Amino acid sequence: MSAHQAPVTVRVPAKVNVQLAVGAARPDGFHDLANVFLAVSLYDEVTATPADALTITCTGPDADQVPLDRTNLAARAAEILAARAGIEPAVHLHIAKNIPVAGGMAGGSADGAAALLACDTLWGLDTPRAELLDICAELGSDVPFSLVGGAALGTGRGELLTPVGAGTFHWVFAVADGGLSTPAVFREFDHLTASTPVPAPEASPALLAALASGDADALGATLANDLQAAALSLRPQLARTLAAGVDGGALAALVSGSGPTTAFLAADEEAAAKVAAALEASGTCRATRIASSPAPGATVLPS
Repeated sequence: MSAHQAPVTVRVPAKVNVQLAVGAARPDGFHDLANVFLAVSLYDEVTATPADALTITCTGPDADQVPLDRTNLAARAAEILAARAGIEPAVHLHIAKNIPVAGGMAGGSADGAAALLACDTLWGLDTPRAELLDICAELGSDVPFSLVGGAALGTGRGELLTPVGAGTFHWVFAVADGGLSTPAVFREFDHLTASTPVPAPEASPALLAALASGDADALGATLANDLQAAALSLRPQLARTLAAGVDGGALAALVSGSGPTTAFLAADEEAAAKVAAALEASGTCRATRIASSPAPGATVLPS
């Protein structure tokens, strides 16, 4: 074990769920999922620097909404890794934020995965990949995918990953005012489905085939999010954003994860620019971001 004294920076992607199939609530309060993750080219960067104690700073859009205490998954990642190694989590973590905050794009999860990899590298621990993924799963359901990136099917509560094939796709994301609480969206899902049987979640073969082939029209026809009705119930104005993007030329639109960010699939890069312009002109969102997929998972940047 040889620790680095120079800072270590890790870049980590946002995600979109091209399919989010949700089962009934389990006794532990979680839901079984069939969650087809796609990493997209919107990134946070987390820099780990030796320090006397664990501290966090954050810059970027909506940085004021990011907790800088031990509730931040980046801090928890450092603490769990240090505890396993029998060392103190003496590190300063700086988050350069570009993924929308509380937006259904796994920004907090991404920061947890990035901090874990950055601290592992900084402290020279060389933790096996499987053990890093175990820590990720302990941190949260979306954290393992943030480490892995690319495209994957998540089962269980989303943490059990199977890589899947994916061609290149172009996306526009519309950032809403304020966030949505993921637990609140799941509670609303339970409320909306209380009187009907909820089938066991399964990945769509047609969607997986479209994803692997890179066929944007076919993927657009199969996008699905079982949490969308719950997100729209809590935030009805998102329906106007979804309509504006489709009117602006998107092949398909859906709420990203638990929302409130909405995702729009475009035919190509040029079409994505037109969709983004239409969304901004519509006045139904705060900002837009253009991205492509798939994107690599958490990556240590050259120093």
